[in-house]
Amino acid sequence: MPRNKQFDEQEVLTKAVDLFWKQGYSATSVQDLVTQLGINRASLYTSFGDKEKLFNRAFKRYIETNDIGMRAFFKSQSNVKIGFQNLFQLGIEEACFDPDRKGCFVVNTTTELVPGDPVILEIIKKSKSNIESIFLDFLQKGENENQYAKGKDLISLATMLYTLFSGIKVVSKVEPDKKALIQMVRTTLTLLD
Repeated sequence: MPRNKQFDEQEVLTKAVDLFWKQGYSATSVQDLVTQLGINRASLYTSFGDKEKLFNRAFKRYIETNDIGMRAFFKSQSNVKIGFQNLFQLGIEEACFDPDRKGCFVVNTTTELVPGDPVILEIIKKSKSNIESIFLDFLQKGENENQYAKGKDLISLATMLYTLFSGIKVVSKVEPDKKALIQMVRTTLTLLD
């Protein structure tokens, strides 16, 4: 008779995200996973496959959750420039006050596993495209509502803002200077004047 799972799969994936984000893929052993996730090896392999499959599921879950959160955030913002300022402010706060200085899980994974892992590369490309699309939609909203002059290259702006958002997570790992990061964002957002 098969045994029922004695754990919440979504909770385990959340714990896996935290562990992989903090340690990286290569530095996380199967024993680390067993210890931190609170499941035995047999359950890990039966439910998730190997370490790579667990990582891919956890990474996809992180990205999906992040995309949903980003869409919800922008829906709550009426002014585009202030909305981006608020988004960056949250990102800077999160990065500068993280005692583990984890940075961005997507950026960390990109630098660790790309170009060697084509599956992860495709996940990251899709994530980048999704976030840039969210940014572009929000920028388009601002243009449609005459929040700034028409004729700006919104596609390039969306890509630049995505790059800045990712870059802040990297820079904050090295030097979490909140004041300097905020000033950089303010300077960049003058493009929306």
